[in-house]
Amino acid sequence: MLADAIRSETYRLLQNRTAVFWSVFFVPVMALAISIIGQLVIQSRAVKINGANLPLGLGGPLDLGQALVSSTGDLANPAILAFLLIGAATLYAGDYRWETWRLISARNSRPNLLLGKVGVVKLLTLAAMLVFLLAASMADVAKATILDRPMTFTFGAEQATDFGLLFLLSFVRVVQFLMVSLLVATVTRSLLAALFVPLVLGVGQAFLGGPLAGPLGLEPGDWLMQLLAPGLAFDALKATIQGGMESAALPDGIAIKAVTSLVLWTLAPLAGAIAWFSRQDLSKE
Repeated sequence: MLADAIRSETYRLLQNRTAVFWSVFFVPVMALAISIIGQLVIQSRAVKINGANLPLGLGGPLDLGQALVSSTGDLANPAILAFLLIGAATLYAGDYRWETWRLISARNSRPNLLLGKVGVVKLLTLAAMLVFLLAASMADVAKATILDRPMTFTFGAEQATDFGLLFLLSFVRVVQFLMVSLLVATVTRSLLAALFVPLVLGVGQAFLGGPLAGPLGLEPGDWLMQLLAPGLAFDALKATIQGGMESAALPDGIAIKAVTSLVLWTLAPLAGAIAWFSRQDLSKE
């Protein structure tokens, strides 16, 4: 059953503490440390300029609620995508690497075995996102404390809606990116390929949506551009949720194109991986 596959994959992942650390904790811890060090540098320079006995007063009140919403929009940043790929690739390609597929494939259906891995990767993604939000909130509190800024907390219905939509969108974007790793791992049976092919593809798509768009005659609002660059689709939906000038500058109908792009880039690699894996010879991983 699918539940059995998820439980077994969760247990195996938790035994690999190295993969869990790099996937879930490394980026938040480093982001928190860099933020605190940066604020301490700003504080030390401000003291030299203003004098040690004068209050810093660097900026107005810090709204922790608004800062939380802003941090939620950054949950699918390149660092999180890259380091979550470590845990995902380990899950997807581990049985090929250790030649254990043939030992467990007789105990469950092949689609369930693969979907169990996908389910655990989703749980891993949720854990990484929540830890990153916690670290971001701690960094904001440290910032207010170090720079002697008063703290407020505004989190009404509008902020809650933006938070929920941005969190869901970031989750979808991360899962979509990791589905490419699943397909690559299934087809190549290689852990290194599952790690590096999605990264190379992601960089190529970023260039396609940026510096190469003009020379190729592609517009950000075109169907072709949105379908080729899911990262660009994510940015368009993020701007739509956040509103403001970036949202007003988006072409009409961009949301439908962006949603279609993310859905296709999520479901197509998953369907391809399941179809390939269902017919794969596992006698020699």
